[in-house]
Amino acid sequence: KTTTMVCLPYPTFLKSPTSSPDALSLSAVGRARIHPQADDKSYQQIVSKCIQQSQVPEDTKENKQTRKKYMKQGVQLASDFLSLQLNLDVSVVDVETVLSATDMVESDGCLACCFLDAGCQYIVVQVQGEEGLTRALEAIEVSRLPRERIVLDYQLSPDQEFVQQVTDVSSQVGTICVKMSDGSCSDLLQKIATWEQKTKLAVEISNDTVQSTKLNELVSRVSKAMGEDKGSIALVDPTAEQLGLAFAACMKTDRNDGLYTTVVCTRSNEALGLVYSSKESIVAALQCGRGVYYSRSRNGLWRKGDTSGHYQTLHRIDVDCDGDALRFTVTQNGDDIKAFCHLNTLTCWGEPRGIRHLEGTLQQRLVNAPAGSYTKRLFEDETLLRDKLVEEAQELSEPGSKQDVAGELADVLYFAMVRATKAGVSIDDAVMELDRRAKKVTRRQGDSKAFRIKSGEEILGKK
Repeated sequence: KTTTMVCLPYPTFLKSPTSSPDALSLSAVGRARIHPQADDKSYQQIVSKCIQQSQVPEDTKENKQTRKKYMKQGVQLASDFLSLQLNLDVSVVDVETVLSATDMVESDGCLACCFLDAGCQYIVVQVQGEEGLTRALEAIEVSRLPRERIVLDYQLSPDQEFVQQVTDVSSQVGTICVKMSDGSCSDLLQKIATWEQKTKLAVEISNDTVQSTKLNELVSRVSKAMGEDKGSIALVDPTAEQLGLAFAACMKTDRNDGLYTTVVCTRSNEALGLVYSSKESIVAALQCGRGVYYSRSRNGLWRKGDTSGHYQTLHRIDVDCDGDALRFTVTQNGDDIKAFCHLNTLTCWGEPRGIRHLEGTLQQRLVNAPAGSYTKRLFEDETLLRDKLVEEAQELSEPGSKQDVAGELADVLYFAMVRATKAGVSIDDAVMELDRRAKKVTRRQGDSKAFRIKSGEEILGKK
């Protein structure tokens, strides 16, 4: 039997995720749904810029440049909105953004592309009013997005067959969101259990329609019904305690103490150490946005860094394919040294190797380089560093054996890491940017820039 990932709950924020201190870190469960219209001023600025972009024809080179300028301005507005106002890290969290079908149509689909290019994973199209479905499908059509990136948020009508309605739109959307209440629970669970459509389901559960005392049990039942990767579970405006306990309700453990084995990793998926989590520690981690675990020796919560100062910023919590182990993705911090291990090393397996070891060495050289250090010379001579970057990149571009390419790549990585370290940029910062870019739908033509080539040739010509 094929093993599939566990279906887990995530928050849907009717208000801003920054509206309550308790909600700030809830997106660390790896997914979140937002309603940007809740911040009307910022949202309307983004909409206006996208409409402005859509009104520029692409008939001349000048118009194409103008349209591109408006597109970049819109994406920047959306990026700032997501990261600065909503405190969402789109590079590590799968963000669903709910958009008005009318706004999507009026912007000729530019609005949806804008939010995806800014790092959102899904566009949620709301169906409103009697003609809502027609309008929503029109918005989806003009946006020209991959169907797997679209969620149709649509209260299914009781006078039509559930499966038939899904079949009618399944070729256009990847997920359909349905709302669950105490009254519809049994019927909907039965439909989920027998679901054979390619279109996934997102089941939305609200405290207004489900008794809080039944929430964990209901989430667990939906998760089991979704066991074959049929969809997801969205909890409306949950507290950290509600979300953490519902999250744990979808897991299992064969340990007598009820704990979950937990691997702590960097953003680059490097293992820092092995710890254990409890239901209470999961809740505590979501409450404070830090690495919080369960200490078996102390028989209580272990808030990493409270004693050592080596605290962790929590980015994401994942469950493995069997549903019995956790992975915490964190940034390891520390005023004196960034160490997860009690032996003051980054990992519990000793010092890192490869590019992470290079990063650590360069950070040390930046503050305390030995006499005659070439790295120190590069830090102090910007022209030399620039010239070496151009030189090594040019050598890497030339044909060569596998060994030659590996050697030139190592050279480029060294000089690039010197440049990054001097600017305060880490490996994890670069990983964050790569992950964010992977969510874009707008692709550039990618031609070389003549003025950059000319500058490079001038640098190489001096040697």
